[in-house]
Amino acid sequence: MFNFLFAQGSQPVSPGAGMFTSFFPLILIFVIFYFLLIRPQQKKMREHQKLLRELKKGDRILTNGGIYGTIVNLKGNILEVKIAEEIKIELTRSAVAEVIGSEEQATT
Repeated sequence: MFNFLFAQGSQPVSPGAGMFTSFFPLILIFVIFYFLLIRPQQKKMREHQKLLRELKKGDRILTNGGIYGTIVNLKGNILEVKIAEEIKIELTRSAVAEVIGSEEQATT
């Protein structure tokens, strides 16, 4: 009735080695995710934050909504953007997707 206990063998197993080998694949997966997904996303986010901090009057921008315009005025976190003749809108800095160039570059 109890013969199945003896069939497993009598070799001692160290508990430390078993823990490491069972967690090693999880650690490896986390390292791979960090270098392939997390780190590049953090770098992209830092670059976008730098872009938002360096916005200045006269920059041509593209908003997250797909609107092209030129920054006319900056009031803290709010931008006044000219999108056409006599048409200006106000946006937050976070609504800017990218800087296309500056007004000086467009005229030359």
